Amino acid sequence: MTESNSNVHVIQHPVLQHHLSTLRKKETRPTEFRRLMAEMSKLMAFEVTRDQPMQSLSIETPFEIMDAPFLEQRMLVVSIMRAGNGMLDGVLQVLPNAGAGHIGIYRDKFVKSTIEYYFRLPNDVEGKSVLLLDPLLASGNTAVAAISRLKQYGVGSIRFMCFLAAPEGIQAVRDEHPDTPIYCLSVERQLNEKGYILPGLGDAGDRLYNTV
Repeated sequence: MTESNSNVHVIQHPVLQHHLSTLRKKETRPTEFRRLMAEMSKLMAFEVTRDQPMQSLSIETPFEIMDAPFLEQRMLVVSIMRAGNGMLDGVLQVLPNAGAGHIGIYRDKFVKSTIEYYFRLPNDVEGKSVLLLDPLLASGNTAVAAISRLKQYGVGSIRFMCFLAAPEGIQAVRDEHPDTPIYCLSVERQLNEKGYILPGLGDAGDRLYNTV
């Protein structure tokens, strides 16, 4: 089941909600955290891509020739590093023929701007639909910057997929990129004074890679 409100789609499947609750628990170890992130991303990808355009191609089964449905075009799956990398493999299990890209970008509190430190996409991205991955949509600064960079390369439609979304981040994406839908498992209460999502699940990158 998915609840939709404007450009925000909350996926409420019981299995995903159960996994999310385990992910939130502070005692969940990094090995289990990584496993759950990959599993949840795989399950979410089915829901997020349910309306992708299809095309009919002729194939031959062991018994006869038939017209069979295939995805109309290869998608592009892009991870916002570093936490987005924990979602990438799970999504690629569902979309094994998709291209994969990486964007390294963060919000610098001193210069009060986003800093890009890595950007790599496949060669043939023009017009391709994009699934942009980051487990948390907090202030929205990195998401907005990543979407802007992707648009510079002439990609097609962009969908942002995360586990948790803060109201502040949703508003930031809505203001700058109203054509980008957000798919999440929960719209959270707020950000705290340090920019962390409440109630949240902590820093996804630190928990994913066991760093402080």
